[in-house]
Amino acid sequence: MGPIQTVEDLLNLIRRRFWLLLAITLIGTALAVVYAKTRPAVFESTAVLQVELPMVTDGGRATATPVNVLQLLTSIEQRLTTRENMITLIERHGLFADAPGMSLEDKVDAMRQSVRFQSVTGPSGALSALFIVARAGRAEDAARIANDLAQSVLDLGAEGNRATAEASFAFFKEQESRLWQDIATLETQIATYRDANRSALPGVREARQDEIALIETSLRVLDQETTGLQSEEAQLRALPTPRATDRRRLEDIAQRLSVLTAQRAPLTDRKTALEETLGNTAEVERALSAYDRQMRQLQDQYSLVSQRMAEAETAQSLAARQQTERFAMLERAITPDYAVGSGARKIAIAGLIGSAGLALVVAFLLDLANPVIRTAAQMERELNLRPVVSIPEVRHSSRKPLARRVITTLIENDAGSMTGNRTRLVLGAAVLALLAVALK
Repeated sequence: MGPIQTVEDLLNLIRRRFWLLLAITLIGTALAVVYAKTRPAVFESTAVLQVELPMVTDGGRATATPVNVLQLLTSIEQRLTTRENMITLIERHGLFADAPGMSLEDKVDAMRQSVRFQSVTGPSGALSALFIVARAGRAEDAARIANDLAQSVLDLGAEGNRATAEASFAFFKEQESRLWQDIATLETQIATYRDANRSALPGVREARQDEIALIETSLRVLDQETTGLQSEEAQLRALPTPRATDRRRLEDIAQRLSVLTAQRAPLTDRKTALEETLGNTAEVERALSAYDRQMRQLQDQYSLVSQRMAEAETAQSLAARQQTERFAMLERAITPDYAVGSGARKIAIAGLIGSAGLALVVAFLLDLANPVIRTAAQMERELNLRPVVSIPEVRHSSRKPLARRVITTLIENDAGSMTGNRTRLVLGAAVLALLAVALK
């Protein structure tokens, strides 16, 4: 176990090593204050842009939604903070001229950290204003950077609205042309299919059915007449001694039967062809229904694209006239009169805290290097023995030189030989003075 296990041990450590802790804290704080004072001053300037609503609306609605403005602003911020734009901004204003040894990448990173875009939204969630904050080592540089970025936002905002409207119009125009071509191609396919299956079209089916009914009626008439003639022929041939008139009648019946047979053959063939045509009608109807659904889908898409294209054309016209939501300069950045600070306060406080922590670590290591049981509680905890008598250490005044006594006191923890309220007050006042200088 280490020498510090309880709060009492920690307080004893601070009491024994007070002068060492105080010396390290003073030295660290003094170095932090000196470093903070060497930091250059920083000037900050702000330009304010306002989002103006469009004067021309479409049916009472703004031509651009807040989401589009926010997206446009995000795109502009990304473009302005690119490496190329940062380098152009540095060269245009001659920034970092006093740091010739600074690399180009470090300059770009410093520029990105010194620029901040802050959006302000209204109660409805729509973007209402934009603050462009720039920091620089010189007051005039901060104002120039903020105004330069504000003007870039104005230019890119107008250009972005026009580019977006033109791109939307070109896209919907291309979609309209493609859909129109698809509709024309589908109409050609439908016409070709109808010509190839003209006899099986749904409109011709009723006529075919009526024609089949007429043919069946004619065939029944022929069959009835044929049956009658065949019956008469059978009766005449059944006579034992046919007369001359019977023989002539048999000849007439034979001729008539041959004529009826000749008339029946084309009617039967025509009926068979019509029935085959009716069998293909169902497949033709399914194909035509599929064509109709595809045509309706293309026509619906064409109507929607035509409407969107008309809206995009209107937006393009409004963007060309700057009648959409746009950024306007509300307040230009001015040259600041005072610096916002160089971070000296934070550096001094961080130095004080860091040096105090380092002092505690050094004191702990010194005690760890010299493990001595100093209190009755430690003895009882480490050895499980309860001491009966505790005799304090009494030191006589030393005849060593002053410097040697001071060093010995810091290392050997002789807090009792040189302690005094006056000295502690003086050192505490020194720490407060250092902090006061850093916080100015």
